[in-house]
Amino acid sequence: MALSPETAAANQVSPAVRLTPNPRRVLVKEVNWLGDVVMSLPALRAVRRAFPDAALALLVKHELASFFDGSQWIDSIIPYSVGRGRQGLADRRRIIAQIRAGRFDLAVLFPNSFAAAFWAVLGRVPRRAGFVRDARGLLLTHKTALVRTLRKQHQVHDYLYMLRQTLGINGNPADCVPDVHPPHRVSMQSWLLRHRGRPRGRLIALGVAAAYGPAKEWPAAHYAKLIDQLAERYSAECVLIGAAAERATCERVATASRNGALVAAGETTVGQMIALLSLCDGFAGNDSGAMHVAAALGLPTVGIFGSTDAGRTGPLGAKTIVVSHELECSPCLQRTCRFGHYNCLTQITSDEVLHSLCALGALE
Repeated sequence: MALSPETAAANQVSPAVRLTPNPRRVLVKEVNWLGDVVMSLPALRAVRRAFPDAALALLVKHELASFFDGSQWIDSIIPYSVGRGRQGLADRRRIIAQIRAGRFDLAVLFPNSFAAAFWAVLGRVPRRAGFVRDARGLLLTHKTALVRTLRKQHQVHDYLYMLRQTLGINGNPADCVPDVHPPHRVSMQSWLLRHRGRPRGRLIALGVAAAYGPAKEWPAAHYAKLIDQLAERYSAECVLIGAAAERATCERVATASRNGALVAAGETTVGQMIALLSLCDGFAGNDSGAMHVAAALGLPTVGIFGSTDAGRTGPLGAKTIVVSHELECSPCLQRTCRFGHYNCLTQITSDEVLHSLCALGALE
């Protein structure tokens, strides 16, 4: 989908408002879901350009840290995880200790959580920028409200608006291309050589699962039919991608199809998945992190939307099509269908998705 137009000034990168003293060590707390990381990339790049001489560090969930394996413009990554009970308390203390050790003089908080701001306070970061959300207003030194008009725009604009209002930093919403780590690309090329059955055919990635819930998941039988149509009409091969927890779903889809598919879910880190997608000719799948990565890489990308709002979280890029049926009850933004029928998804046919892939040139 095309990005919502902003003013020319908002789309230009400009220096940040002068801070006294100028930040020398900047910490960015990244968001917690893969798709959100993609949508926050324009803001992260804007921070980098605004403070070119500062050391830039990212505090990011451990399972997402490899997203930045190829990002040489980031100086350091602080991966973290938080367990439960006593382990969770120890994990939080460790995070705060790492923030203190970094001696950061500015923290930019992309998530809206209280915890993100609280960690920065306990980590003795003197300047903290973010949205006033989750009762954390008193913990922020540079803050702005999440205005209602943002809810009518794509989520990519949220992070840019926050930067503009708190620190005077402007960025380009189209600047969301992930960095492909060359060693990951080589390892994924080797993986494909070992697993492909039709190496001369087109390779289409499918994102058949979604962490959000069943209201985002197109039926497995529809995916199986699409795999067979791609194989039998275009001699194309499919690779099913996702996290380890999604492998069983991917295997069910591959088994249900007559022609089968490669299953990469659970065999790649996020960074390797980015590299694998960069080797594909197209993508079709649910509203998911993989969809956002594929679109940002410039792949012909078909996003299948049910309960969620494509205007808010649709794929970013010129080679994208959203397939959705606008029923009276959608987008409901619910994880499960309150009516139990999931018609917003079940009524989308494999022919519609196949036609969209063709229209984008994925099968040429």
